[in-house]
Amino acid sequence: MKSSQKTLALWFMIALLIVTTLHVWRLQPPQKEVQISYSELLAALEAKGVESVAIQDETYTGKFKPEYRLRSDIQAGSQFTAVGPLYSDKAFELLTSSDAKIEFQRRRESPFWQQFLISWLPMLLLFGFFFFSMKQIQMGGGRAMSFGRSRARLLVENQKKVTFEDVAGIDEAKEELEEIIEFLKDPKKFTRLGGRIPKGVLLMGAPGTGKTLLARAIAGEAGVPFFSISGSDFVEMFVGVGAARVRDLFEQGKKNAPCIVFIDEIDAVGRHRGAGLGGGHDEREQTLNQLLVEMDGFESNEGVIIIAATNRPDVLDPALLRPGRFDRRIVVPRPDVKGREGILKIHTKRITMAERVELGRIARGTPGFSGADLEAVVNEAALLAARQNKAMVEMHDFEMAKDKVLMGSERKSLMITPEEKRHTAFHEAGHALVAKLIPGTDPVHKVSIIPRGAALGVTQQLPTDDRYTQSKSFCENNIAVLMGGRAAEEIVFAQPTTGAGNDIERATELARKMVCEWGMSDVLGPLAFGKREEMIFLGKEITQAKDYSDTTAREIDAEIKRIVTTNYDRAHQLLIANRKSLDAMAEALLEREVIDGDQIDRLIRGERLEPMPMHTVQSPAAQPAPTTARSSELPAGAPVGAPVTGKA
Repeated sequence: MKSSQKTLALWFMIALLIVTTLHVWRLQPPQKEVQISYSELLAALEAKGVESVAIQDETYTGKFKPEYRLRSDIQAGSQFTAVGPLYSDKAFELLTSSDAKIEFQRRRESPFWQQFLISWLPMLLLFGFFFFSMKQIQMGGGRAMSFGRSRARLLVENQKKVTFEDVAGIDEAKEELEEIIEFLKDPKKFTRLGGRIPKGVLLMGAPGTGKTLLARAIAGEAGVPFFSISGSDFVEMFVGVGAARVRDLFEQGKKNAPCIVFIDEIDAVGRHRGAGLGGGHDEREQTLNQLLVEMDGFESNEGVIIIAATNRPDVLDPALLRPGRFDRRIVVPRPDVKGREGILKIHTKRITMAERVELGRIARGTPGFSGADLEAVVNEAALLAARQNKAMVEMHDFEMAKDKVLMGSERKSLMITPEEKRHTAFHEAGHALVAKLIPGTDPVHKVSIIPRGAALGVTQQLPTDDRYTQSKSFCENNIAVLMGGRAAEEIVFAQPTTGAGNDIERATELARKMVCEWGMSDVLGPLAFGKREEMIFLGKEITQAKDYSDTTAREIDAEIKRIVTTNYDRAHQLLIANRKSLDAMAEALLEREVIDGDQIDRLIRGERLEPMPMHTVQSPAAQPAPTTARSSELPAGAPVGAPVTGKA
């Protein structure tokens, strides 16, 4: 509780105590008066023991004669008070016949200050307390009545700053944002030729690519007020709150112009209108309408630049994306190999590394990783080294951390039987051998039969360069590699297992995209089949409209089956022709559990690998014990770009 509220509460309690005391003092008679009944009063008058009586309303106040005692507990000459009827014949008869001094009094009027304190002071205090409380709440002392106030946070100067030196891998986005900052610092440089500053900048990119980090860097570099708010902060359960907060946000921006307003996850309020949910009075739509008006309406918002970030630009309303509102749309992509190396250099500044750590090699081995994924790799490597009490982080720690981020932790507690382990070894050897024998595939980096995440074994391929498009032959080669594990199982054991489930699913999906989306079928031609429909508020595909005939559907199914089975037969024939290499790789995996690309090349050439050191301890996964963990899916959210095949 704030000091002002404590003071107000204290004064309120003091005033309440004063009023209570006045009421008690007013109602209680003086302590020296004796309270007697009306019948006792009549008896005293009849005995002529009353010296004087004062009558006021229905109250009789008087004094007994010194020689008279009404009761043994009442002293002679005491003062008394009694309550009885004002108009009583018996009382008047006794009063007139007695020798008591009689006095009639008017009703006693309380002083004005006493009446004021008793009657009006409590009401004034309550009114003042209510007024003061409402004022405190509206000034930010609480949330009860501040629904319409913006929750934007103004960056404080003494907070830890992030600058563009802390951002790597997205140089083009940095250049465009640096121009915005330069305009704020020196607007005449750009306006002298008639140009104007962009009103809004929309940062678009996959999760973890650095959109929010860019905004924090802008705040550290701009040197102007920087307001930060999330898209979800606008919407509440009360109607009209979102629009009121938008108005309040821009009012704050105008007072502090020139300034920057950053709205993170703007898709929370900027989704396409007219989606059929909530009707025309949907609170989300009203908030978006107010945002559109504030960004480019009748009133000018000169000097207020809106920077927003989203990873779902496809669901944003077109009116929000037009020039005049978000003039610039900056794509924040996943970093290339050079960008990944720069990101690793930034994140490794805070850890102690060995001299032999090659960041360039780690960057080449992490295609498709975002900035957040690379930060996780560095952090996991430092934790692994600390767990083993190392003085510095070594290259081996980075390799283990990369596998952990990509495929999950080693499941050392999972125990499988020797027979299942043998199936897994031949399955992974089939993937790796097909990938080695088919030209044009990505090089095999590592093969492992140590359970990781949800997979019992993994074959990892790492491309030499970043790939942004895929050819038809490359897709067919990938299908052959995916089917290599299933083919090896049938060749060696004469029956398949469920471990190839995920491989078959991925191969079928790839073949379906080749036929239905990419027009890579010689039979059906360069056509697209099936229109995807998405719900704007769900943000994902829920149905796929069938916009082709039944005859075409049969042709699509036949073509997908042909592509998958053709490449399966291709992998099957390669493995039969190279059975010796398949057996050698499987035996090496059973002995070592992990082999790399160089060792695979030596095995294909017929060379023998050096024996394992005697002190090497096998993973607990080799110990015989039954298990039912057979899922073959990779962990959800694993970085894309590095081809990984596996058996569960």
